[in-house]
Amino acid sequence: MIQHCVFLRFKAAVQEAEKQAIYAAIAALKDVVPGMLEVKAGANVSPEGLTGGYNDGFIVTFEDELVRDYYLKHPKHVEVGERIVSATDGGLAGILVFDLAH
Repeated sequence: MIQHCVFLRFKAAVQEAEKQAIYAAIAALKDVVPGMLEVKAGANVSPEGLTGGYNDGFIVTFEDELVRDYYLKHPKHVEVGERIVSATDGGLAGILVFDLAH
């Protein structure tokens, strides 16, 4: 299994409704990406103060690396990715991706 962890620094102007719409669009990819098992998304609730400005994010669980790689290239993922980039502070600089294999 692969857990694809994506941490986001949204622009200050991005409203909660837009964040939720982005998360819904990611979850909807389960309908077109076989082997995409679960999506969890939301605000960082850690009390440690170590967010580095990445105050929101999501985790997608995939069956394996092949499914993750298919997801990354899928046209619907590319669309959602472009939406995320336009909503984050500094574009790609406002996105941190960390994948865990287990």
